[in-house]
Amino acid sequence: MAKTIFTFPSGAGYQLSGHLEPPEGTPRGWAIFAHCFTCGKDSRAAVYISRALSRAGIGVLRFDFAGTGIGGGTGEPVSFASDVADIRAAATAMAAAGMSPSLLVGHSLGGTAVIVAAGELPEVAAVATIGAPADLKHILRVFRPSDLETIASDGEATVEIAGRPFLVRRSFLEAIEGIDLEKAIACLRRPLLVMHSPLDQVVSIDHATRIFVASKHPKSFISLDTADHLLTDVADANYASAMVAAWASRFLPQLTGDLPQVEVAEGVVATETLEGTFRLKIRSGEHTLFADEPASVGGLGTGLSPYELVSAGLAACTVMTMRLYANRKGFPLERASTTVQHEKVPDMMPPDRFNRIVVLEGPLNDDQRSRILAIADRCPVDLSLIRGSDVQTGLSSTGLDKSETLALEE
Repeated sequence: MAKTIFTFPSGAGYQLSGHLEPPEGTPRGWAIFAHCFTCGKDSRAAVYISRALSRAGIGVLRFDFAGTGIGGGTGEPVSFASDVADIRAAATAMAAAGMSPSLLVGHSLGGTAVIVAAGELPEVAAVATIGAPADLKHILRVFRPSDLETIASDGEATVEIAGRPFLVRRSFLEAIEGIDLEKAIACLRRPLLVMHSPLDQVVSIDHATRIFVASKHPKSFISLDTADHLLTDVADANYASAMVAAWASRFLPQLTGDLPQVEVAEGVVATETLEGTFRLKIRSGEHTLFADEPASVGGLGTGLSPYELVSAGLAACTVMTMRLYANRKGFPLERASTTVQHEKVPDMMPPDRFNRIVVLEGPLNDDQRSRILAIADRCPVDLSLIRGSDVQTGLSSTGLDKSETLALEE
């Protein structure tokens, strides 16, 4: 599902606007992603992890903290305390909208912020950090000595970090001195995932050790191997995304099927016709169709390709599910159709994307259309594709029997 804009009042009272990635398939929970000190809601880590959680049924809100010079609150000074307050404000706004977050994920300084914020959010079931420092004094390393002197003497200064200006006040430095992060970790008493790269040149691996030792069980550590601090490599970002999604699923409600399969399909048999390289005859009970590849890749073009058959299954299941739902609710749906196209997305993990366009005909109002479209994301085939399936393979000791051979020749 496409991301939407979610606006909410910040801890300081002004409006913040973030991206909400709705969960695909059956919702199992909601999360907030907190970005790193010099990043924003559209950093690679934020986008990849949010989308991975969405595919796992966990919706995610990602927004820019005030003071980043990116999102709402531009021109405001950076403040760790306001970052924590904004996370709590976001959680309150999401709960009011029926999306109470049960998972907090933070990258770098955002990781420390979610640990502190979770202390006052009892509805949060789990917390995950990526490259987070174990103490806030670590952030002082990004400032030049002259900047610190100016802030101390003048009360504030605009400093350049990672190529961008940040307004920093004396209160920011004072707050860093006053927060005992390891005490906050010890008091968290929630499942904690610590992810860190041993080659991180910004926040060294010993910070992960301190966080892990200070936390109580259940706790987990995952090494990000050769990743850099910002997860700039696509493979590293994909790996981190998959690990967060898999770990979080253990602590959130179990997924259950929303809609039963109308009829259990019979087994499908695909057999070569020996005409061309790829042409197959596919049979299921009394039904027969052909599969092939286009001539451009050596086929005869006499049938649907394998991915077209998968797309056909998704399209058919979508329409059937919408029809069942509309009939059950008494909605005036006259006719529905769905177009599905498969593509490979190089920087996405897994790389398969099925683009689905739904057409609904009939005198439906906006609410009815929205509800029918929402149920499309929860059709059985959709859920099987999103969650993954187990495939068992065996070898038959016999060949085709006489009736099967005759059927192929017909």
